[in-house]
Amino acid sequence: MAYNCFRGSFPDPPLFIINLSAWNNSFTGDIPLSTCNRTFLDVLDLSYNNFTGSIPPCIGNFNIVNLRKNKLEGNIPDEFYSGASTQTLDLGYNRLTGKLPRSLLNCTQLKFVSLDHNRINDTFPLWLKALPSLKVLTLRSNRFHGPISPPDDQGPLAFPKLQILEISHNRFTGSLPVNYFANWSATSLKTDDEERLYMGDYTSDRFGYEETLDLQYKGLYMEQGKVLTFYSAIDFSGNKLEGEIPESIGLLKALIALNLSNNSFTGHIPMSFGNVTELESLDLSGNKISGEIPQELGRLSYLAYIDVSNNRLTGQIPQGTQIIGQPKSSFEGNLGLCGLPLEETCFREKIPSTQEQEEEEEEEAILKWKAVAIGYGPGVLFGLAIAHVVALYKPEWFIKNYGQDRLRGIRCL
Repeated sequence: MAYNCFRGSFPDPPLFIINLSAWNNSFTGDIPLSTCNRTFLDVLDLSYNNFTGSIPPCIGNFNIVNLRKNKLEGNIPDEFYSGASTQTLDLGYNRLTGKLPRSLLNCTQLKFVSLDHNRINDTFPLWLKALPSLKVLTLRSNRFHGPISPPDDQGPLAFPKLQILEISHNRFTGSLPVNYFANWSATSLKTDDEERLYMGDYTSDRFGYEETLDLQYKGLYMEQGKVLTFYSAIDFSGNKLEGEIPESIGLLKALIALNLSNNSFTGHIPMSFGNVTELESLDLSGNKISGEIPQELGRLSYLAYIDVSNNRLTGQIPQGTQIIGQPKSSFEGNLGLCGLPLEETCFREKIPSTQEQEEEEEEEAILKWKAVAIGYGPGVLFGLAIAHVVALYKPEWFIKNYGQDRLRGIRCL
């Protein structure tokens, strides 16, 4: 029934239905509780409608639950039983409140969790790292708060298969330890063992299901109707994170997109970025990062987008082909940066300050007096020497001319 113009309340589904797909219509009212009695139902996709009310308590009975972009309210039911077969849980773009249900830990096959654009008020779900198959976790635009790092006695954060972590526009705080990304194995190695090109469920021979996800990529926020199985991204933007960017970021060799913009990160850009060879999109804008841009960034052949604007960076911009092709807006707001694509050259003449000018004038005056002194001394000595020579070798001439004049003067007296 998907992609039509159906309106009004949703009818009770058939008893033996396996795949209920009615997304992108205009259904209203509550989701029928009779769906909980459909024991063969595997896929419940009622996304992109106008359903209201609460989420049925039986969503843990289904393999795929997609209720995205409705007007559902209340808490997420905390009734995922032990051994639940849920693999996809997409409840994004609703009006959900409360906390994440801890019973999600019973869903050991869970791969995809999207709860973006709700009103969930909770701390970062560190406990989800216990899920061995989780690949996608997006919590964008909620009211999550607190640190995203585990306590020191728990070691570094480790998601065995997580590829996409999107927690932007929340209220997360604190800093990231140096080894924060040390055990993120899924983004450390590029895998080519996926049989399908896009993320989804293809276990049934009757139908296939593909995931949908909103992602910010290369400065644009867009809905991805098809998510590539090898896509890997981290988005921490729009929070209150601080401290230095962990050097362990260089271990994520398969990472394609990284967004740390609009936080309070300080320190330098790690040189280990040069090891993230698959990186295509990097956004570090709106922080307090200082120092120079590592030359290693200019050697990333896939880097198609970079934004480091509005920081405290200095020095010359790396002149790699991927860097100088960026718009100058990607580097503006850093008073100490120079070189292409900015108009400021790194070889401009230095304009002396007023104090430097005064010191130069004093030095010039001293040099002039030294020159006078140096010229005066040898001049006097030279004059005396000449007089002495004349007196020794021309006495008759001296007496004849000078002496006679003296005698004439005496006679006149």
